[in-house]
Amino acid sequence: MKRTTLSLFAGATALAAVTGFAAVSAPGDSGAATTEPAATLPVERTGLLCPAPSNSDLAETSYTSFTPVTEGADEKGTAALEAATAESEGEKGDKDGKGEEKDDKGEKSGDKAGKPVVQPKEPGTPATGKTSGGDAPALIGTAAGSHAPGWTVQQTTEVAAGTGRGLLGLNCTAPDTEFWFPGASTAAGRTDYVHLTNPDDSAAVVDIELYGKDGALKSTVGEGITVPPNSSESLLLSTLSDVEETDVTVHVGVRSGRLGAAVQALDDKTGGDWLTAAADPASDLVLPGIPEDATSVRLVLFTPGGSDADLKVRLASPSGLITPAGHETVHVKAGMTTGVDLGEITRGEAGSLVLTPTSGAVPVVAAVRVVRGKGGEQESAFIPASDPVAARATSADNRAKSTTLSVAAPDRTAKVKVTASAGTEGGTTATKTFTIKGGTTQNVEAPVPAGLEGTYALTVETVSGGPVYASRTLTGEDDDVASFTVQTLPDDRGMVSVPKAEEDLSVLQK
Repeated sequence: MKRTTLSLFAGATALAAVTGFAAVSAPGDSGAATTEPAATLPVERTGLLCPAPSNSDLAETSYTSFTPVTEGADEKGTAALEAATAESEGEKGDKDGKGEEKDDKGEKSGDKAGKPVVQPKEPGTPATGKTSGGDAPALIGTAAGSHAPGWTVQQTTEVAAGTGRGLLGLNCTAPDTEFWFPGASTAAGRTDYVHLTNPDDSAAVVDIELYGKDGALKSTVGEGITVPPNSSESLLLSTLSDVEETDVTVHVGVRSGRLGAAVQALDDKTGGDWLTAAADPASDLVLPGIPEDATSVRLVLFTPGGSDADLKVRLASPSGLITPAGHETVHVKAGMTTGVDLGEITRGEAGSLVLTPTSGAVPVVAAVRVVRGKGGEQESAFIPASDPVAARATSADNRAKSTTLSVAAPDRTAKVKVTASAGTEGGTTATKTFTIKGGTTQNVEAPVPAGLEGTYALTVETVSGGPVYASRTLTGEDDDVASFTVQTLPDDRGMVSVPKAEEDLSVLQK
């Protein structure tokens, strides 16, 4: 056998060992492929990006990392969240206590250059890290092996006063190339920033487009923005366009590279929160888990295609699907942002918005802005249209008596299993199973770890039935203040489908 053939044979063998499969037909099959059904295997590597949490000196931020135990995952692995290099740990340590990082015991953990903000020890138990002040950087996270499947990181910030005061939270996101944010604003009283984080060693180039009630807002500043390698940039929306709009849809499109994106929406009167990307444009949308005590709900929609969309609006309540009086349908003009004030639509009960086409299917993106409280005690948060839980989804940062888990089954009855992890400082796991009737939303009595100390994670798994959608509402510890944040729980993408096939080494013997 020639050296070239030997090299090819060795390469094929190595590929099979690394990937777990080699595709092709066996000798004598006349070239016909003989493949087996695809196998579902745990992912081996996961990346997450967390934006800079706040520019307020009063900000207190916690990061909670959690990986559910996954059958079939590697026995060993690592995970870490580290500061973007453009804002190094050394620079943070020289700023009079701002941006100081603390470990699980509240001690400083970021005063050594290169030390991760959070570095979990093992799957199944959450780990936390803390920062304070307005100089805390964006974080770039990587998990491998046992820590990769379903890795989730929650960033939660408490701001005591000022614009954007209240509780701000988001699940740190995987890098991507396109994002839609209906629900942003350039109106007076709002200060909205789009945060872009680049995890790679090469620059990313992006375009940011803004759409108001009459279409695209004129701007040349948002074209060809460069985000340097391993760094983060934040841009004030009002600098991208001088047009004041109550409802704006932000589109982030990546020309080259990939990045994480999120919008920080700060309001002078109703506090602030993170607006995370809505689910990809679709004709059927679910916005799960509107708080039962919401005093104001505003639905914002946008259709990126060239056709108008007509949607039926329904609320999945605990008793079934309800059509809100006066808002039975909504018309969305092509390329224009539409805002609809739904008022106190939940009326003291759990609810999820279900949007379906009245006739032809036209892809739409959507989000709701929710306000709790009244007068000077108001706070706001956002719920974007979400993908379903599918196999499994996780909320990493939960606290006793401050967590509400909302689960919706808009079509058919479904059964879900909810598991509470051990606490960050102690406690044992607990599990409950719930049946959610079709067309309803339920605020379930989620399990709490026995002997809980610290915070814990909740993992939701679909056991049977139709698709389910979920969100978690976290409220502030002060009962007199309406501070809260809501995170949707889409599938954690911890498993990947890998085709099975038989080896065919005859292709190397030519």
